[in-house]
Amino acid sequence: MTTIAIGGIMHESNTFSDTRTDYGAFSQTFARYLINAWAETHHEMAGFIQGASQYDYTAYPTLMASATPAGPVTDDAFDRLTDMLIQHLKSIPECDGLLLALHGALVAESYPDGDGEILRRLRAELGRDLPIVVTLDQHANVSEQMVAESTALVIYKTTPHIDQRQRGLQAAELMMRILRDEVTPTQALAKPPMLLNILYHNTSVPPMEPILTAAKQLEGRVDVLAASVALGYPYADVYEAGPAFVVVTDNDPQLAQTEADMLSKLLWDVREELTLDLPDAAQAVVQAVESDRHPVILVEMGDNIGGGSPGDSTFVLAELVRQGASGFVVVLCDQEGVQTCVQAGVGAEVALDVGGKADNLHGDPVSIQGKVRLIHDGRYEETEPRHGGQRHHNQGLTTVIAVGDSLVVLTSRRQTPFSLHQLLSLGIDPTEMRIIVVKAAVAFRAAYEPIAGRIIEVDTPGLTAVNPLHFAYHDVRRPLFPLDHER
Repeated sequence: MTTIAIGGIMHESNTFSDTRTDYGAFSQTFARYLINAWAETHHEMAGFIQGASQYDYTAYPTLMASATPAGPVTDDAFDRLTDMLIQHLKSIPECDGLLLALHGALVAESYPDGDGEILRRLRAELGRDLPIVVTLDQHANVSEQMVAESTALVIYKTTPHIDQRQRGLQAAELMMRILRDEVTPTQALAKPPMLLNILYHNTSVPPMEPILTAAKQLEGRVDVLAASVALGYPYADVYEAGPAFVVVTDNDPQLAQTEADMLSKLLWDVREELTLDLPDAAQAVVQAVESDRHPVILVEMGDNIGGGSPGDSTFVLAELVRQGASGFVVVLCDQEGVQTCVQAGVGAEVALDVGGKADNLHGDPVSIQGKVRLIHDGRYEETEPRHGGQRHHNQGLTTVIAVGDSLVVLTSRRQTPFSLHQLLSLGIDPTEMRIIVVKAAVAFRAAYEPIAGRIIEVDTPGLTAVNPLHFAYHDVRRPLFPLDHER
């Protein structure tokens, strides 16, 4: 029986953040627990596991480690996790291949191309003959090193990411074709000299929808094994930052490069159309209050938790309060506020300053008065395919405060708003709210778009501000559009 190791180390690292992601920040699943923990999710790891029965191999679990996006990973955490993965792999009696889940935007303190460094170390320990098929998040900053050190790269095809399990299964099928000597992968990388504003990362609409369609059409050819589009992660100031196109062919490197270049040109040719014209917090709240379609989803893009922000920005909340908006719900990460509410107890009246405590980039604390409606352990489950692919979520001890007919939810842990159950688990029906604030960019859409009366993206300051021109880049390659307008 063919034995294929499965594992992963995933992190999206915001280099503009002063925080560091240490070893304790990573949720880890070790060998004997991995399959039970991930098999019923919508993650690529579930695709690796499903592939064992579908393509007739033994899946040998190693390590799966991931952390919520934040600042760069400490060298200690990076070294420990990579060493653990290597030791698990070296303990396998006979390993025929490795299916590896990486993010593609991991930055460690000493390694700007963290994912490429993981692959380099794996090759140094395991040799170049072992097939390594890697899945990457669509927000990967793909490097030449990632391409050189892997046998093949397979990248998600959707943002919000709802196809992760399918990509894991695609990687598994490709691995078995390699092991059966049916194909000989060769891959090529093309990177247009640009940063793609995260506002345009939605793969269901132009400009990305037709480009993803072109990539899928390429995969319909017998000689193309995979055609992938990475949108890039603009909040990492690294040389590899920006969108990328990776094409894997059956022993035809020239074809791989030609088709990768073709896909790259499709995006480069529409760069001038990628303009920004978003309302600020004050303008967005006015639009939300005046809207006759509910709920209005206000997307606080400068505090996109999935991009590494603290989740406690108050710019939109402050405007909702100032303008006397009603029927809104805002979720803030505020452990201090949670403890105050817990001490007061359910039903108690509280007056407290919420949010704006993590740093000086995301607004000042906002004073609110209300009644503690609920204290909750913060755990909830999402069974549908949603961005990130995970099923079980934990936002830590959580409280709900009723402020008039509006609600302020305080969590102890940062939690990305990728599931309606974040609110439903707290007894909040999002369809009954007039205004919902989500701290996200695009990934929330899989959950919230079906119920939204209107969606308004808001140009707020912060670690994930929507406009790249708000940041001082030092290490990206130059020239780079739109930082440098001409190529």
